[in-house]
Amino acid sequence: MRPGVAVLAGLLLAGGMAPASAEDIPKPDAPKVRAAKFAKIPYWDGMWIGEHLSTNIGGISKEFLEARDKGEAPARNIMSLTGFGAPWNEEGKKRQAERMKVGGNRKAMGWGFPGMMSSNAPLLFLFTPEEVLIINAYRDVRHIYTDGRKHPGADDLWPTVWGDSIGHWEGDTLVIDTVAVKNPNIYFHGGPPLSDDAHYVERLRKVGPDRIEGTVTITDPATLTQPWVVDVAYKRADGFERMISIDFDNDRTGNEDGVNTIEPPKDEK
Repeated sequence: MRPGVAVLAGLLLAGGMAPASAEDIPKPDAPKVRAAKFAKIPYWDGMWIGEHLSTNIGGISKEFLEARDKGEAPARNIMSLTGFGAPWNEEGKKRQAERMKVGGNRKAMGWGFPGMMSSNAPLLFLFTPEEVLIINAYRDVRHIYTDGRKHPGADDLWPTVWGDSIGHWEGDTLVIDTVAVKNPNIYFHGGPPLSDDAHYVERLRKVGPDRIEGTVTITDPATLTQPWVVDVAYKRADGFERMISIDFDNDRTGNEDGVNTIEPPKDEK
């Protein structure tokens, strides 16, 4: 043993800490054990798009746009997790009204959570025994830990765009518990203006070869009078053989007098 190594080992032992031995280091699963773990979880292959609404990429249906153009009151056929129809309390109504005043002049950085779960951007589900990844075309990525861990303690938990998600399987149903989501409307102008303390519980299940359905239940006493339950469903995105990521470097979305416009290229301004 080299002198430096001997000194370090002596210090560890003197402080009551034994140096790690080979037995202390977790060994990777044997191939057969690993294969058995994967065999126990479902497999949702391919890519999926929202089935619950027929909308454009902005989340608004053709019927909504046609009624608006005719001067008629359109039905609220908009992405289900935007906040329209939510049981807002007075604080929630105030936030929603403010959002409607300024939302049209804001550009989106992506969907964020929960918006990405009701958008028309394709979703990809990747399952391992320890973690689920949900990825969309805007490179929004959700990490859902299914290895039995709990949410971090208060000192290690703070609001972020996608929050902290843990999950488990109840048969073929994926149950996801998410907390510490930053007010979704800050990141995405179409996001519901919930508080940072909102609590989200999702239940997703593949009900056929080409359909996934479930619910999202949101509780947030700061902005809601009662739990807000939203049905979601996804259909297989036929024709996609790989996920295409959208590049925001050439975002030319503009707004003029409350109407979305296309800005000229940067070199023409």
